[in-house]
Amino acid sequence: VQLQASGGGLVQAGGSLRLSCAASGGILRINGMGWYRQAAGKQRELVATIARDGNTIYADSVKERFAISRDNAKNTVYLQMNSLKPEDTAVYYCKHDVVSDWYEGSRAYWGQGTLVTVSS
Repeated sequence: VQLQASGGGLVQAGGSLRLSCAASGGILRINGMGWYRQAAGKQRELVATIARDGNTIYADSVKERFAISRDNAKNTVYLQMNSLKPEDTAVYYCKHDVVSDWYEGSRAYWGQGTLVTVSS
């Protein structure tokens, strides 16, 4: 299973970006999908997750600004980021809980990370 994240870049404060993360290879089903971020010198933290049934969880710091969504047919998760702030600057990582074998349950796979830089 491979995850390919894209959509990061440099944006001014108040701007928007949309991240995508597509999974491929040996997938029977994807349960939860999510986005995490890690700023320089800090630990990785949860940004948002979305269950297969569409239920979502957001970090308090991004509620009302970010929206997570998924396309199960494309094995892809998206993160629409609006009203970006300099403190949103981080490397963003996607995570998929993938079922590749019905007898083994799901396993977490991570994308390579995409850098989001928000200038003030």
